[in-house]
Amino acid sequence: MVTIATGWTRVLLAALVLVAGLLAAGEALAHASLIRASPIDGSVVATAPPAFSLTFSEPTSPLSLKLVRPDGSTVALDGFTLRDATVDIPAPAGLGNGTHVLSWRVVSEDGHPIGGSAVFSIGAPSAGGSKAAVEAIDVPVRGAVWLGKLVTYAGLYLGVGGAFFVSLAGGGGRSRRFCAGWILAGLVAVPLSLGFQGLDALGPPIGSILQPVVWKTGFGTSLGTLACLALAALIAAFAALFTGGVLAKILSFAALALTGVALASSGHASAAHPGWLTRPAVFLHGVGIAFWAGALFPLALALASPAPEAATALRRFSKLAPWFVLPLVGAGLLLALVQVRVPEALWTTNYGLVLLAKLALLIPLFGLALFNRLRLTEPAGKGDARAIAQLRRSIAAELLLVVVIFAVAALWRFTPPPRALAEAAAAPAAIHIHAAQAMADLEIAPGRAGVTSATISVMTGDFGPLDAQGVTLVLSNPDAGIEAIRREAKKPGDGTWRIDDLTLPVAGRWHARIDILVSDFELVKLEDVIEIRP
Repeated sequence: MVTIATGWTRVLLAALVLVAGLLAAGEALAHASLIRASPIDGSVVATAPPAFSLTFSEPTSPLSLKLVRPDGSTVALDGFTLRDATVDIPAPAGLGNGTHVLSWRVVSEDGHPIGGSAVFSIGAPSAGGSKAAVEAIDVPVRGAVWLGKLVTYAGLYLGVGGAFFVSLAGGGGRSRRFCAGWILAGLVAVPLSLGFQGLDALGPPIGSILQPVVWKTGFGTSLGTLACLALAALIAAFAALFTGGVLAKILSFAALALTGVALASSGHASAAHPGWLTRPAVFLHGVGIAFWAGALFPLALALASPAPEAATALRRFSKLAPWFVLPLVGAGLLLALVQVRVPEALWTTNYGLVLLAKLALLIPLFGLALFNRLRLTEPAGKGDARAIAQLRRSIAAELLLVVVIFAVAALWRFTPPPRALAEAAAAPAAIHIHAAQAMADLEIAPGRAGVTSATISVMTGDFGPLDAQGVTLVLSNPDAGIEAIRREAKKPGDGTWRIDDLTLPVAGRWHARIDILVSDFELVKLEDVIEIRP
């Protein structure tokens, strides 16, 4: 017993450390990533820009856009247009010289809000230097978000799943009260999660939860759809518990299906491509968990009842389990492959660490389930008292493991999947340089340090075609002590100029110069700064 207790203590301590670390994690745990800002973060521009733009790794919806002027005053940027993954923002009139901060909060496709700032100066930096705004991590809000998700899981899986099993296999008053209790907890947690989501999206402290804009913002994300479907599932399951016959079965089946649809409507996996594959996988995974987890407590209670009732419940669970558990496992493996992509991501990303923690809990869970099925189910079904007692203890251990897995899985709310990180890393870095004689679009892909390729499109200063005789790209990074790297571009025949195998050894702000040989007697040099990501 001492050994077991010590083991569980270690598991709980590890889980608490993981929870604390991820709840306190900062911008590194963002979901969609900012690829490019215009003006570039940290840049100094000669004149006030007519517009700003923010380009992310995936389409987003702005929640809050504002500009902090050099004197500290704030201007709300309400007018914006969405262009795929780019947010175009007209600049306010009358921007003066000095350092400005373009602050933004957006919500990504998976329903998770992120925020940040880009600092730029007009003319010259303000006295005292620029100071980038750093997003504060509100641990109480993040803790509330995590707790709301955990209780929502429990309501859907233990409550709705339990009601489904009770409607099929029967159950006494204690089983129904257990399921009803978790359903009621879910009915409280789901709406509250919208408020927590709104707080996390907008950034105010948890004391602002009563503000209408907080709830409106939370409902406006994909979590709003999930909440509506989840509430419908919980209400249908609650009604099934207190009706009987065919109606109870219909209601419980509908509740189980709504649970799967709700889970597939929001979150990392539902936002992964291709949606025609990942959303059904999330549905099957969620329905499978609800059946398995929901059946545990009613089944354990049924085993304590007279032998015929226990045998009936056990037989029905054993008969149905493969139809739910096998799709659960298959869908889970598929989603893990889609989200993780490469094995190294398991130990190099926070998402991977959460997945490893979940897998570490799933191993004993599946071990118990397999032991129960192979060694205990048959004798317990025949009324063997010793096997029944052992099976009940094993089911109790399964239930405990399931709840801990819910707690760990809820941490994924704060971790971007490696899939999203890889997509963001592969996104190109690009700038547009415009002068009176000529203009150029420079795109470096991927836009991170390492081996890349550059594509350059050149035009005349009035957007006309420019048949240049030659184009040369010159890159340097004085801050890193790197002098000019000069590469002549080749013309592949598609109207662009291209440089392959271009190695940029470090991330940071690189000075880019494009030499355009217009004729034997005219050479135009265009210069700007391009941001290369780590």
